[in-house]
Amino acid sequence: MRVANNDSFTISRTDLRKALVSMGMEEKSILLLFNLLNKAHRHINAIGFVTTLERMGMNREKSVRVLRRMGMDDVIIANVFRMVDESKIDAEIGKIYNASVDFA
Repeated sequence: MRVANNDSFTISRTDLRKALVSMGMEEKSILLLFNLLNKAHRHINAIGFVTTLERMGMNREKSVRVLRRMGMDDVIIANVFRMVDESKIDAEIGKIYNASVDFA
């Protein structure tokens, strides 16, 4: 793993696999994640990465440990989870508004 710059974190496929296995992720989920990353040209923003991990059943404590292994500090991690929560709230609000507003 290396920090490419202040906003970018790079981890090898092998190191990411080790981190995910150590957190109890099943091989099937790891392969699905790697397929998603390959489709995105091996680049994903931290919010999307954490959201994907959560959808695959990984709890926040384990996600935090994976992000730490990637070299993120606790301030960045806290900001990532804050933005994940905000995006969930925004999505729910959008669903409510989309369901209740009809222009004919």
